[in-house]
This record gives sequence, structure tokens and C-alpha cells, in this order.
Amino acid sequence: MNDERSLEGVKIGYGLTGSFCTFDKSFAAAKKLRALGAELIPVMSYNASHISSRFGTAEENVSELEAIAGRPVIKTIEDAEPIGPKKLCDIMVVAPCTANTLAKLAMGITDTPLTMAVKSHLRNAGPVVIAISTNDALAGCAKNIGILQNYRHYYFVPYAQDNFEKKPNSIVADFELLPQTIAAALEGRQLQPVIRQNK
Repeated sequence: MNDERSLEGVKIGYGLTGSFCTFDKSFAAAKKLRALGAELIPVMSYNASHISSRFGTAEENVSELEAIAGRPVIKTIEDAEPIGPKKLCDIMVVAPCTANTLAKLAMGITDTPLTMAVKSHLRNAGPVVIAISTNDALAGCAKNIGILQNYRHYYFVPYAQDNFEKKPNSIVADFELLPQTIAAALEGRQLQPVIRQNK
């Protein structure tokens, strides 16, 4: 599938969780989606919007996402809840998605703005795209990846081990494949192959 396919008019709930080392990739992917015509409704987990790290202050990261989306970031559970009832999104994206958030989604736990956004969106049986980023993917998190990959409405951005010598259990999604993954998910398809070789 061509990654230049127009997403004109597609309303994307665009969520970030606290894998701060992949924020630059996520921001670049968000800009690409906007260039393809998508409308972004930005959402951040509590950690993503409140923790400062060597990858940027909390304020800088929130401001960057708001500048890309052209609207305020949803940062509270109460502000995320209307996403489903008001049918604000055609598709929900979590990029990056940490192991912590992945586990919550797999177990149906709703205690952050982002997990609420996904839960609210799923009430309309809408697609959810996951861009995993975790050092624990091939260890404790593996079962939760398997659970979500087996659920209806969940689609994964293809991923690879990012540093198998120093971090043998770590995988990171290929954020450059986010547009293709979204286009496929909107048609009810999982972009294949899911497991890729690291570039």
C-alpha cells in the first residue's frame, strides 16, 4: 500500500504515552498524517504530558503536539470520555504505546486520559492502531501483545527488535509505516508483515 494515500478528512485520535525516546519519531509521523490531510485530536497519558526527560520537558512535548494538531491536547479522563459518544474519531492511534499502557488496554483498565480515549472510541467499534515501544516486549509484555493482536479492532504498526545485542527483549514500531497501517486498519486489515527486520 502506498504511504502517500490521501487521508483527507479522516479524524484521527492521536495518543502518546511515556516512551519519551520515540517522541521525535511520533511527532514526525503526526506531521506526515497532517500532510496527508488527516485531522488530529491529540491525547496524552498522564506520564506523557507531565514528565520531563532528556528528550524534552513536559511543556515542550505538549506544545509540540498541539502545534502539529492545531488544537489543545486532551490531558484528563473527563475530557477524553466524550470521544466515543460524540464520535470525534474515525480511528484511534497510540504512538508510542508503552508496555504499561498496552497491559492496561489488554486488561480493560481505564485510569488515564489515553486509556479512556481508546475505551470511549471502542464503544463505536472503531479501529485502534498501536505503535509499540518497550524494552519488555519479548519478556513480560509479550502476553499482552498477543492478547491485543487477537482482539477485534486492534491493529499494530509493524515492529522490529531495535537493539537485540544490548536490549534483546526490546521492540519498537516502525513509525514511518503509520500512514499505511492506518489506511489498512480503516479497511479492516492488518498491514503485513507485522514483524520486520530492523533497518
